[in-house]
Amino acid sequence: PSIRLQMDYLGACKRSHCYLFGSLWDSLKMGATVFVQPLDLVKNRMQLSGQGSKAREYKTSFHAVASILRNEGIGGIYTGLSAGLLRQATYTTTRLGIYTVLFERLSKADGTPPNFLMKALIGMTAGATGAFVGTPAEVALIRMTADGRLPADQRRGYTNVFNALIRITREEGVTTLWRGCIPTMARAVVVNAAQLASYSQSKQALLDSGYFRDDILCHFCASMISGLVTTAASMPVDIVKTRIQNMRMIDGKPEYKNGLDVLVKVIRKEGFFSLWKGFTPYYARLGPHTVLTFIFLEQMNKFYKIYFLDS
Repeated sequence: PSIRLQMDYLGACKRSHCYLFGSLWDSLKMGATVFVQPLDLVKNRMQLSGQGSKAREYKTSFHAVASILRNEGIGGIYTGLSAGLLRQATYTTTRLGIYTVLFERLSKADGTPPNFLMKALIGMTAGATGAFVGTPAEVALIRMTADGRLPADQRRGYTNVFNALIRITREEGVTTLWRGCIPTMARAVVVNAAQLASYSQSKQALLDSGYFRDDILCHFCASMISGLVTTAASMPVDIVKTRIQNMRMIDGKPEYKNGLDVLVKVIRKEGFFSLWKGFTPYYARLGPHTVLTFIFLEQMNKFYKIYFLDS
């Protein structure tokens, strides 16, 4: 009984620290949204620019920023901030909650965590579930950030995320809030899978080179590589998501039939490499996020080993 009580105590401590770190991480991500919102806006604008032709509205990310500042003012780069905050509140909270519950359920009675493959599956499941819950906020974000590039008479003119959600429901039906949820969930699965696999492989390669030790420098370099790989792998899915969530009805028919139709039309009309439009702002957003994620995770693992396994 005493051993069992100790195990229960350790389990309770582990859960409390997990929830503490999770809450802290949630707060950090909400705060970070304020800083990355301009990157989201530029990425979305670039993915939508030149739609249906090889002509590009923006030559580079810097050209996009300069154009937005010139035409919409400093406040223009923060268009859709309320939707970005709601997306983090729904997607991140759900993903973290699902991951924590599944992680605990699949851990052994003695506290041994799941193996790498199971962690990857848990991460992908949690990411897909969180993406589904966060899709309405994602739809609002895409539309709000895209609005400024349209002629005045074609703009939707949402005042905030709640106004967007209410108007979308009233004008287009509640199911429109989940438009593009399949590519959104697919993107979450790709991001989680690519991040985990590429980080693990990069870290091992750096350690095997003999120039790195298992410290923060190694974690930083491995996560930067992971961010680059994840960006390249997930961008085609992301542009599908962006185009579908922003599409309008043309003569009573949707602009795109499905995700595959988006890919075919983008490649045929805009060129193969248009699938990576907005690479720079996307990586500028995902790169630091990946770095923080894995450094934070490595420190949590180190903390857990010191205070729980070695005590």
